[in-house]
Amino acid sequence: MPNPANVRAALRSLEIETPSWAYGNSGTRFKVFAQAGVPRTPQEKIADAAQVHRFTGSAPSVALHIPWDRVDDFTELAKYTHDQGVRIGAINSNVFQDDDYKLGSVTNPDPRVRRKAVRHLLDCVDIMDATGSRDLKLWFSDGINYPGQDDLRDRQDRLAEALREVYDRLGPHQRMLLEYKLFEPAFYATDVPDWGTSYAHCVELGPRATVCIDTGHHAPGTNIEFIVAFLLRAGRLGAFDFNSRFYADDDLMAGAADPFQLFRIMYEIVRADSLSSGIAFMLDQCHNIEAKIPAVIRSVLNVQEATAKALLVDRDALRAAQLEGDVLGANAVLMDAYNTDVRPLLAELRTEDGLDPDPVGAYRRSGYGERVVAERVGGQQAGWNA
Repeated sequence: MPNPANVRAALRSLEIETPSWAYGNSGTRFKVFAQAGVPRTPQEKIADAAQVHRFTGSAPSVALHIPWDRVDDFTELAKYTHDQGVRIGAINSNVFQDDDYKLGSVTNPDPRVRRKAVRHLLDCVDIMDATGSRDLKLWFSDGINYPGQDDLRDRQDRLAEALREVYDRLGPHQRMLLEYKLFEPAFYATDVPDWGTSYAHCVELGPRATVCIDTGHHAPGTNIEFIVAFLLRAGRLGAFDFNSRFYADDDLMAGAADPFQLFRIMYEIVRADSLSSGIAFMLDQCHNIEAKIPAVIRSVLNVQEATAKALLVDRDALRAAQLEGDVLGANAVLMDAYNTDVRPLLAELRTEDGLDPDPVGAYRRSGYGERVVAERVGGQQAGWNA
């Protein structure tokens, strides 16, 4: 059976990064829905993220998105973040919201556009230097809609060339996280459509290039935990973008649609003893109709609960059943852990750490939401810029 002290220590070590854009207005391609009290500046986003950490104790970093979070002085922003009790996490680039990128960014057939895109990525590395960020996260919307629109192999060559220039600019303690997405907005061929493409480019680049898995970026029925196991074995799993989906890239709260999948993913992390190995666990979600901060808190709790259940798997019993070919017995070991109510354990840990055992309730009782609604009047609310 798992050692209770080890389980508790592992849960305390879990860190979940929250994204600045989760606190802004968001929506679908049909409508962006405005909410009162939404941040107007990067500083206000960070202040909201600090509330999530205040009530969960497990969200000490906030990811930035450039240019959505651009400021004049990033060193000062890093100091402000520290004063709020959190730190700046990954720097996310944006080479998909400019008219020049209609035919792609780093894979665009126009060298002028490719140069513009690479300059932005290098600028993001400068921001990493100023803020102390370890991770540069890259996602490209690049692709084509029609056969013959562009040369598939040439686009891979252009991608490799751009990645190499940016990788070589990284400092010795910085990493590149290369995300992938099956489709959208390109519908015939996406330039980085799957984990294998990302992995192949990362291997070519070097050890500080790693794959970022977004749980919503796969074909229906994809066994994501297999991908996790493979990349862990290869030493190339750098980050997660946690969310949940019913159909495609829905970006719903982590664990909302398939909590069992989240448990299975976290079990592979635990099985590899990689919970504290440097993998960046981040929420990548858009809260279109629900209140922002409580939704992010709930998502953190969902990841905590899935992780607690994964830690409770009796790995010795599971291994014995597997070696004996006991199919039902092995499955039962996993299901016993998954069906365990871990909420009392997590509530107990929070109480021991001086936190309220009910983070969502504590946030609602704090009055923070009502206060920012009253204070954040005027100005331009943060959002997708869509």
